[in-house]
Amino acid sequence: MTIDVIRAKALGDIQHGFLGRRGGMSTGAYASLNVGIGSDDDPASIVENRRRATDAVLPSARLVGLYQVHSADAVTVIEPFDDAIRPHADALVTNRPGLALGILTADCAPVLFADAQAGVVAAAHAGWKGALGGVTDATILAMEAIGAHRDRIVVAVGPCIARASYEVDEAFIRRFCESELENERFFADGRADHYQFDLEAYVVSRLAVAGIGRIEALGLDTYTDEDRFFSYRRATHRDEPSYGRQISIIGL
Repeated sequence: MTIDVIRAKALGDIQHGFLGRRGGMSTGAYASLNVGIGSDDDPASIVENRRRATDAVLPSARLVGLYQVHSADAVTVIEPFDDAIRPHADALVTNRPGLALGILTADCAPVLFADAQAGVVAAAHAGWKGALGGVTDATILAMEAIGAHRDRIVVAVGPCIARASYEVDEAFIRRFCESELENERFFADGRADHYQFDLEAYVVSRLAVAGIGRIEALGLDTYTDEDRFFSYRRATHRDEPSYGRQISIIGL
C-alpha cells in the first residue's frame, strides 16, 4: 500500500504533505504508518515508518520533531536535533533547507505555514488547548522573527476531528467563552448538557484574526475515516489499549 500524501493548493510548490495511516509496516492497532515515538509499537517499525514518511515528502531531508505537550510554544530550528532531546513544544519554524519539520496528530489539527518569498516554513500541532493558548499566533511571530511577512504567509489546516465527531461538556465550552464570548459560535448543540466543537473552524478563525490572508482547511475528519487516519478519540470510545499517530511534514 502506498503512502497517502495529502497536499494543499495554498502551499503551492513548497514541499509538504499531510500523511495518513497508509503505507507503513506496523500491524494491529498501529497499522500501518504509525510514526508515534511514544507509542508501544515496535520501535524498528516506527523508525522505518518515519523514514518512509520523510522520503514521501522531502527525500534526503532530516526529520525534526518535538515532544508535543499541547502548549503554545514555538521552536526555531537551525540544525537537526536528536529524537532523544526533542524540545517540549508544539510548533517548529525554520528557514534552513534540508530539514523536514514534522508534527504528529491523532485528532488534533496539524497546521502548516509558508512564506515562500522569505523561505520560511513552519508546522504546528493545534489541539484545543494549544489552539486556545495561541500556538498559531506564536508560530507566526517566530516566522516573522526570521524574515517572514505576515501578509505573505499562507496556511493549510490538515485532517483533524470534525465538529460532528467532537462532543464536549459545559466546562469545555465555558473555557472558550470566558476567553472570548464570540467563541460560542464554534459550538453546536448536542445531547443534554453537551456540545459539538468545531476545532478546524476555530483554528482557521485564529489565523484570520492574526492577519493571515490565505488559509486552506482540508475538511477531513480523522474520527470517521478509519481506513485513512488514526484517531485518539475513536480508540478511546472503543476502549482500545492504544492508537497510532500520523505525521504532517513541511520543509525547504
